[in-house]
Amino acid sequence: MHLSGAVFAFWAAGFTAHFLLLFVLLFRHHAKTFPAFTTLIAANLLNSIALYEIALRGSKHAYFVAYFAFAILDLVLQLAVTYELARSVFCPTGTWARDIRKGFLILVLGSLAVAFVLACLPSPPEKTVLGMLLDRGNLFSSALQCELFVGMIAFSSTANLPWNTHVARIAQGLGFYSLIGLVTEAGHNILTRNTLAFESLTYVRMSTYLLCASYWIVMLWLPAPAPQELPEEAQRQLFTLQRRVEYDLRKLRALKR
Repeated sequence: MHLSGAVFAFWAAGFTAHFLLLFVLLFRHHAKTFPAFTTLIAANLLNSIALYEIALRGSKHAYFVAYFAFAILDLVLQLAVTYELARSVFCPTGTWARDIRKGFLILVLGSLAVAFVLACLPSPPEKTVLGMLLDRGNLFSSALQCELFVGMIAFSSTANLPWNTHVARIAQGLGFYSLIGLVTEAGHNILTRNTLAFESLTYVRMSTYLLCASYWIVMLWLPAPAPQELPEEAQRQLFTLQRRVEYDLRKLRALKR
């Protein structure tokens, strides 16, 4: 396969961004706090190397098969990152409240259903089965992630749950990339592959990701600000909640006896 100058430039920029971001995650000791996100970035770095080598030495079919395999891995890891961020927001103590767990499960199931419907609506002009699966799969992934992040933000606002600074920065980048990805992948499902319009949407999506990666590099390098002291009213609410939990635990232990 022949790589154009623009494609090579995007590959080099993506490889550099992933390398620097992985360095920041390891050097700043964020890998322990965000293991799923660190794994996602490491997988993307491996993806850049593998696809570049296949593009130079392999066939077009081999490239599409490898791209499809990495796309599945990317979706799984993105879902893992979403859960990781949700866990940091909704159960910072390590224990999910029953109502919050139920609400998050409803959010996930609803997002899966809506994303599946959206991915089935367009009729891609792509003739090959693999190409059609790639277009629909990318649209499904973007729609799912966009819905999950919007739902998480709305859910946390309703429950008055604060976002840790670094958690918020990762979520902001992924949410913005998913939103732009939803638009570009919807276009990919309508346009014919290898046309100027199709390639332009691809460049928009890749440029957006590079922008988000650069944002993560800067924000995760900077130390998180010291947590502010909770207002007196919030302290009283937490104390009341703690007493209620202790009371419910005592009742539960009594029932078990």
